[in-house]
Amino acid sequence: MNDLRHIRPYGDTWDDGKVQMSFSLPVPYGEEAKEAARQYVAKLGLLEPQVVHAMDLGEEMTFFVLYAKATHAIDFTTIKVPKVESPVMDFYEINQFIKDHIGRKVVVVGACTGTDAHTVGIDAIMNMKGYAGEYGLERYPEIDAYNMGSQVSNAALIRKAKEVNADAILVSQVVTQKDVHLPNLTELVDMLEAEGLRQRLVVICGGPRLNHEVALELGYDAGFGSGTLAPDVASFIVHEMVKRQTSKF
Repeated sequence: MNDLRHIRPYGDTWDDGKVQMSFSLPVPYGEEAKEAARQYVAKLGLLEPQVVHAMDLGEEMTFFVLYAKATHAIDFTTIKVPKVESPVMDFYEINQFIKDHIGRKVVVVGACTGTDAHTVGIDAIMNMKGYAGEYGLERYPEIDAYNMGSQVSNAALIRKAKEVNADAILVSQVVTQKDVHLPNLTELVDMLEAEGLRQRLVVICGGPRLNHEVALELGYDAGFGSGTLAPDVASFIVHEMVKRQTSKF
């Protein structure tokens, strides 16, 4: 029986600690480069490092894939991760919920903001065809969805939200080198607060390096990571709207 108080990676045999990693080093390709990669992994405290793949990237750069054995274990039973606590409904249930509890169309504005030009995340949630068999918000008859696309400034996103009297704002951040998404996401919340709009809007962010805990720290109502589908986001929005309506009375 698996002991969740002592978890290590599994590779070839149970509890062998085998891990795979990849990285690049600023050294020319060759045997010396492979040895440099092996020594580097050994200094990380991993045992029996093996270079299983190396590739010349040019400009005296080499890419490596290595196997090694980890020595540490974790107690899985102690891990607590903040998650979005909202019942997830399907397409039909969400539309009926809006009719029964909100009584009008829900307006959602979404964009990939800042310098980020990758719309795969926002499109998966917003576009009519959706993703992985789930319709996007544009397909929901009880939702008016506005997908502004990529490289949208925070100011432009707020202007659109005000123009259409939005109930919710969705922000997708896919390309996040040097954590550029953090000041960009923080700026949006600051601007909404400055205009007195923050409390009126449900504000959500999502992307490969985002989760609910980070989103809350940045001042958002929820954060969603990779693999999120439109019903996950729509369910949270409508439940949050109803919760806020109820709290006013």
